[in-house]
Amino acid sequence: MSKSFDVVVIGAGPGGYIAAIRAAQLGMNVACIDEWKNDKGGPAPGGTCTNVGCIPSKALLQSSEHYEQARLHFAEHGITARDVKMDVATMVGRKNEVVKQNNDGILYLFKKNKVTFFHGRGSFVKAVDGGYEIKVAGKTEETLVAKQVIVATGSSPRELPGAPFDEENILSNDGALRIPAVPKRLALIGSGVIGLEMGSVWRRVGAEVTVLEALPTFLGAVDEQVAREAKKAFDKQGLKIALGVKISEVKSGKKGVSIAYANAKGEAQKLDVDKVIVSIGRVPNTQGLNAEAVGLKLSDRGQVEVDELCRTNLPGVWAVGDVVRGPMLAHKAEEEGVAVAERMAGQHGHVNFNTIPWVIYTSPEIAWVGKTEQQLKAEGVKYKAGSFPFMANGRARALGDTTGFVKMLADAATDEILGVHIVGPMASELIAEAAVAMEFKASSEDIARICHAHPTLGESMKEAALAVDKRTLNF
Repeated sequence: MSKSFDVVVIGAGPGGYIAAIRAAQLGMNVACIDEWKNDKGGPAPGGTCTNVGCIPSKALLQSSEHYEQARLHFAEHGITARDVKMDVATMVGRKNEVVKQNNDGILYLFKKNKVTFFHGRGSFVKAVDGGYEIKVAGKTEETLVAKQVIVATGSSPRELPGAPFDEENILSNDGALRIPAVPKRLALIGSGVIGLEMGSVWRRVGAEVTVLEALPTFLGAVDEQVAREAKKAFDKQGLKIALGVKISEVKSGKKGVSIAYANAKGEAQKLDVDKVIVSIGRVPNTQGLNAEAVGLKLSDRGQVEVDELCRTNLPGVWAVGDVVRGPMLAHKAEEEGVAVAERMAGQHGHVNFNTIPWVIYTSPEIAWVGKTEQQLKAEGVKYKAGSFPFMANGRARALGDTTGFVKMLADAATDEILGVHIVGPMASELIAEAAVAMEFKASSEDIARICHAHPTLGESMKEAALAVDKRTLNF
């Protein structure tokens, strides 16, 4: 016998679980389906972000950062730390516990908000009077009927042609988070965000890391000045970065992985490593959704096609997050999930793609919101730029981390902030001020006139704003 709901959400990643909770808060009877399992076969909601992405990678980054600080920088503070060792099993175990806490937290939030959770794979069966029939394939099979459906099935890592993931030697983000011991030599194919973050983790704990990037530029989506500064820092750390390469063959064997490629000059090269992390993008999860059963329209790339309000071609069916157009970011998915739930309730959900922040959690961290200089130039927009280096910031000096700068771009005529770009300490936290300012269409003068606490890294934002008008006070 089928169970009826106002809304069924397929997928409990950041977009799905947030959409389910917001819809329930707005008075709807909501079910959420997710098939992710923990190592004991139990439910593990949270999607890629919680299980094999954002959350576990930050746990490993934090552990490896502590290790590097103890090994290389404690002496600067008068702290003697001899014979510092990294127990990889403990590091990975802590990461697993952080993931479990987040899984359990989502299940608690479902219970608190009266969202009915189904553990299994959700797929369309057919359209019925008043909605859609959804099948849940899990330990027991369930049939649900929903007036409205939100597809939030996320994405999966893209495989390198001819070199499928085995999660032993050729790793996706999943396998990269479960390496049981420090590899002596590690390669990253693609300088994607997850790859660079995982490369940072394993470099810090002793791996020799080489990045093979097909594009001729490093971090092409990032502001060029920021990308140059980041590469300079990565080079200094010992991260080997080869640009403009063309991979011809990847062979996995008992002794590791052999990679044949041509460098930017077209010269044949060979790299032998213990493991390789492939980070060349992600593909939407629509296989198994049975979209054809109800006529749900997919793009040539396998994405669910939606309009600006996240509506699909079917009445009452919506889609959010990585499975639709736009940046594959957890916080973008969350905003879309909230907006869709509110639109269902007759409200006016809001998602502004121009103020979605981006973060790369390397060391130094990289964060930005809005347009880059190269974008503004390409669009013919006249702008003013101001920047402030962390080496002139008192708090950064006290922290012992003065790499990088804050850069602000403002409209030449109106002074409205068009973009903010940060490379340096705590960039992931600092970018929030810029996102708020841009959402309220602030000018650089607004930020320059706001009192910032001293000494803080945040003062660098104020100084960058002052620099737009060429009146910095501390540089």
